[in-house]
Amino acid sequence: MPCSVVLGSQWGDEGKGKIVDMYAPSADIVMRYQGGHNAGHTVLADGHSYILHLVPSGIIHKGVANLIGNGVVVDPKALLKEIEGLENRGISFKDRFFISDRAHLIFPYHVLIDRLKEDRAGSAKIGTTGLGIGPAYTDKANRSGLRVGDLLDRAALETVVRANVVQYNILAENLYNSETIDAQGIIDEYYEYGKRLRPFIADTVYLANAALKGGKKLLLEGAQGAMLDLDFGTYPFVTSSNGSSGGAAVGSGVSPMHFSKIIGVAKAYCTRVGSGAFPTELKGELGDALRAAGKEFGATTGRARRCGYIDLAALKYAVTVNGITHIALTKLDVLSGIDEIKVCTAYRIDGEESARFPAAVSTLEKAEPVYKSFKGWTQPLTGIARFDDLPKQARDYLAFIKEFLDVEYCVISLGSDRNQSIVLSEAFNDN
Repeated sequence: MPCSVVLGSQWGDEGKGKIVDMYAPSADIVMRYQGGHNAGHTVLADGHSYILHLVPSGIIHKGVANLIGNGVVVDPKALLKEIEGLENRGISFKDRFFISDRAHLIFPYHVLIDRLKEDRAGSAKIGTTGLGIGPAYTDKANRSGLRVGDLLDRAALETVVRANVVQYNILAENLYNSETIDAQGIIDEYYEYGKRLRPFIADTVYLANAALKGGKKLLLEGAQGAMLDLDFGTYPFVTSSNGSSGGAAVGSGVSPMHFSKIIGVAKAYCTRVGSGAFPTELKGELGDALRAAGKEFGATTGRARRCGYIDLAALKYAVTVNGITHIALTKLDVLSGIDEIKVCTAYRIDGEESARFPAAVSTLEKAEPVYKSFKGWTQPLTGIARFDDLPKQARDYLAFIKEFLDVEYCVISLGSDRNQSIVLSEAFNDN
């Protein structure tokens, strides 16, 4: 079964782009299965940095095809800008990049209402990127959305856009006292986008499954992280799609019976962007030091990430929900120089200790982490190529995490570049 999944297993920003980029040469196809251009996957290769928002992280490799699956919401203006920027850097998209005709579209009225809603919420805001992702998924569930294939049908485009603009203008004007949207301008603009995107629009469900049937290898790439999953994350402070392994099947049209490996990417510590409970957050000097050393600023928004110790209670929950078979642990090098490193193994809630991750965010907000401490190490880890050459303290730290989660490591990442890694298992074998 030559299909593997790479997903985030914390609150996003774990380094999925690097892991997908590392494994892409052994794949025939890389397929993104959910999220929108709120995602920012950074790939550092041979001294060059690529920040990808919608385009899958396998695009850097010439022999690899890249698909945007039906579970992704697409802003065509943002996508065309991203394609143009990558083409200007010598990356070819011809005959190796396709967008699902079933993927839903983001429109200007989605962006408008996203920002108005967040502004109105004040201190209770979710912390969205304001790019229209949530409202686009809302229209999808409400059966009032438009899909990429509809860009090629002007009549269908015009009918639905006009109906939606009426609804959104009523909301904007009467609830938010805001400016309204012009339907005709959107129709003309998006029909032109369809003309430009026509060579890339395809039935990716057919392409992916035909490839698997022909013995090709498929790597499914998630965005955000398991703790931001719409159903299993820290609701309501979550994203609007399923970044879980279940979402990989739904968002690609590939049956989970084909999944051979589910790789959860996790940092050696934790970060979170935006609002929401974060039990192990460090708000003092150590948190600031982790942010600086790890360059913890969003690739899409530039927002500073909240930093804290690794939360193994949350990570164990992510392993369970997603059926994670292997962990790719990133940014271990950032912990060098810290005298004492803690890991959260459980929570103390209302005086009782529990290793179970709670469903209610109100419960998680009052959870006190139960820590186990480890002695740190001083030497830098960059340049180490063998697991056994890591400092004993680092190996002890890794051994505890592995035993606690009861999963194998596939990668230990020691830097941003694709070559700064200890690879313990490949993407498509059973090791």
